[in-house]
Amino acid sequence: MISEDEVLQTAKSIAAIQGADGGVPWPEGHVDAWNHVECLMAMAVAGLTDEVKRGYEWLQTHQRADGSWAAKILNGEATEANGESNHAAYVAVGVWHDFLITGEVADARWDMVKRALDYVVGLQTERGEIVWERDKDGKASGYALLTGCSSIHQGLRCGVLLAERLDDPQPHWELAADKLGHVLRTTPEAFADKSRFSMDWYYPVLGGAVRGRQAVELIDREWNTFVVRDLGIRCVSDQPWVTGAETCELVLALDAIGDTGRAKALFNDMQHLRHEDGSYWTGWQFANHKHFPHERSGYTAAAVILAADALLEITPAAGIFRDLGKAHQHA
Repeated sequence: MISEDEVLQTAKSIAAIQGADGGVPWPEGHVDAWNHVECLMAMAVAGLTDEVKRGYEWLQTHQRADGSWAAKILNGEATEANGESNHAAYVAVGVWHDFLITGEVADARWDMVKRALDYVVGLQTERGEIVWERDKDGKASGYALLTGCSSIHQGLRCGVLLAERLDDPQPHWELAADKLGHVLRTTPEAFADKSRFSMDWYYPVLGGAVRGRQAVELIDREWNTFVVRDLGIRCVSDQPWVTGAETCELVLALDAIGDTGRAKALFNDMQHLRHEDGSYWTGWQFANHKHFPHERSGYTAAAVILAADALLEITPAAGIFRDLGKAHQHA
């Protein structure tokens, strides 16, 4: 296992790419709200409070009137104006995570979460899935994504927990989460087929919709498709390419269902992607024996830190994936 000092070094590698405006970009330079929040959560684990504060200020600055964020923001300007539902929902996960560590939620952050989750709930179909975006003209997409909806399920559950703690109930979020969780467990045809992506395999477990025996069966069903011995997990089933972020998310999913042995083994397997400065290569193409893409990404470092927290219990937020909505889980 990596040490807490190494976790701090990795968090500092994220802080090093944070912009002057507080945004944490992709290697290509743009910021999206989901990966930005993941990076804020990671820096919060390491106690980089000033950087986290600036990151939430970035979110408040760039939230739009409808509660969403532009899908890609570069130098403060939207380069892709569509508003993705999973981006908006993940802000609630970040704010709940920060609350678990600090015990505080500023009014402005809670207002941001309320507007974001109301945007998300406004994209729910009658059956229960939540379509993935509104385009730049405000038109809703015609389809939903399994990975995105699994992440949204977590966002709604975290929003409900925040609402309870702040004595500001939002029952429509709980209803939306219940409907969404049911569809995630029972109705695979509700979602566009992206099954070649490993995220579509484990995300229903990671996002808390599938737990208990169903989760164990789901993980075991595709284990041999995606897991590569000693390296981590494939990003897609048909390419010789393992990625660090997906591997660490699977670590979190395994930890959430009590499979700590395989979680720790996978976490250790992916450490070959660690750079000497504490950052992480995005992936490894194991047929060509090359890093691919040739970049070190903040979101990969962030996933490593969140997995390390789950396994090492560094912060009071270590169980944020494990403890998700226990009262609502279906064995």
